[in-house]
Amino acid sequence: MDLTSLLIFLALGAVAGWLAGLIMKGGGFGLIVNIIVGIVGAVVGGWVFSFFGFESTGLIGSMITAVVGAVILLAIIGLFKKS
Repeated sequence: MDLTSLLIFLALGAVAGWLAGLIMKGGGFGLIVNIIVGIVGAVVGGWVFSFFGFESTGLIGSMITAVVGAVILLAIIGLFKKS
């Protein structure tokens, strides 16, 4: 992975985490946490999409997958946080 790919990957994670924060709570969590939530969310979203037989391609597909996964991740975290 070259530097450009790494920067795109981190930017995608940051935007996905920020969007998921807006959807779930009405705000983001800061740059570092947004990146982490977005990256982990991309993994979760990829697993969920493949489980249901969906496939995403391109930058827009990756963003949708990451945001959906990050929303799922935040919903799961919210369940444990309220208990």
